[in-house]
Amino acid sequence: MSPPKKPRRSFPPITALDPTTLHSSSSIAADLDGTLLISPSSFPYFLTLAAEAGSLPRAAALLFLSPAIYLLYRFVSESLGVRLLVFLSVAGLRLRDLRLAARAALPRFYAGDVREDAWRVFGRCGGRRAVVTANPTFMVEPFARECLGADVVLGTEIEVDPRSGRATGFLKSPGVLVGEKKMWALEMEFGEDLPHLALGDRESDHDFMAICKEAYMVPPDPKATPVPQERLNRPVIFHDGRFVQRPTPATALLTFLWMPIGFLLALLRIYVNLPLRGAIVRHSYRLLGINLVIRGTPPPPPSRGSPGNLYVCNHRTMLDPIIISIALNRKVSTVTYSLGRFSQLISPLRAVPLTRDRDADAARIAALLRDGDLVVCPEGTTCREPFLLRFSALFAELGGDRIVPVAVDAKTGMFHGTTVRGWKSMDPYFFFMNPRPQYTVTFLDPLPLELTCKGGKSAIEVANHVQRLIGATLGFECTSLTRKDKYMMLAGYDGNVDSKKKKQI
Repeated sequence: MSPPKKPRRSFPPITALDPTTLHSSSSIAADLDGTLLISPSSFPYFLTLAAEAGSLPRAAALLFLSPAIYLLYRFVSESLGVRLLVFLSVAGLRLRDLRLAARAALPRFYAGDVREDAWRVFGRCGGRRAVVTANPTFMVEPFARECLGADVVLGTEIEVDPRSGRATGFLKSPGVLVGEKKMWALEMEFGEDLPHLALGDRESDHDFMAICKEAYMVPPDPKATPVPQERLNRPVIFHDGRFVQRPTPATALLTFLWMPIGFLLALLRIYVNLPLRGAIVRHSYRLLGINLVIRGTPPPPPSRGSPGNLYVCNHRTMLDPIIISIALNRKVSTVTYSLGRFSQLISPLRAVPLTRDRDADAARIAALLRDGDLVVCPEGTTCREPFLLRFSALFAELGGDRIVPVAVDAKTGMFHGTTVRGWKSMDPYFFFMNPRPQYTVTFLDPLPLELTCKGGKSAIEVANHVQRLIGATLGFECTSLTRKDKYMMLAGYDGNVDSKKKKQI
């Protein structure tokens, strides 16, 4: 005899709730996919996780099996569909890599999909805020806590081999958090003081919604208004990952079909242009589909016996010094914190690695300036978002009165040309794999003597001034965040930056 069916519950739509009636003590529990997020599908986030913590072949295999996963999820069992999705995405991967990918690559895609009406309600609740989801907790928690201000994330827990630290692909009890299991998790977390408000979007949310004092359904709407990221609890400043766009099944299919063509195109774009002079490269770039935009008037090359110009730019990709050299139509030198032997071998520029010893690095930079022009990126690392990291004052101190600020920006459509984890030597290839990559170089006026260290300004004042000039040109926000902050956050730092570092320089 089959168990009796539960009576169908009915909840009013979220449009019936007036957010202004909520107060500082209101607590809330909300589902994620389809409720707080516009898209009801978590597939793009699992595919991103598979690619960034695993490999592109793993992500391609997940995409190939996605129709079977969808049919299983839709017509057989939601729980079985999620189990298969989790197994294919995480089995055999180190938990450390999974957490790093979840923190570094997922928040930006999540943040671009937050639903306006649901966020308006969730954000106004001043009591405890809980996100209840069938997705693994480690995937959702960094974004939910930092960007949505969630106090707790109740999700599915994955099983990890204690000896190897690798995910087995299976789940801890009670399994996938759907249906009644969401209700049990909420009761265990809140006890008798259950949330005042609940938001959900599907029938499997009804169980946890029914035990809250008020509950509202968020109807599906693919055209719902997304929340501007600046209105979230905090913006996404640092992120990693190769994909530019959220890899929905259609977008991911086009991306993987393009990759073999894109890689051949990248080889052509790189190795055809390596032996060419700057003036010729500008034309060959245009023929090969690379849009190079040059603005402003750079100073002439230094005369014999004079020190070179110090071109100070923000850092978008490893190609910045090469692109500036092409724009100048002459050879320059550059310094870097990390450069592999192969990259150094094929680099068309003289690239000198720094040691992070201030005195030794200062001596190297001074010697390079005596030999000619030098391009430096004082941020020390790339930042993809419209933010500038704090500039190192070392270069301002050594640049004398020949400092030239340069604002650079790179536009891509499919792949980012930067990475934190993975082979950095592949960064230029991924940049040139984009169908129509663009670089914009804007040469600003050289600093007048009175605004340099020789004119009486401190190195920090000069660095901050140059940073403000570049930020104003690009429309980027200047921060006091450093290279170290970036790597700490992406490696698992809790993200609570000291309040002083949130102020603009």
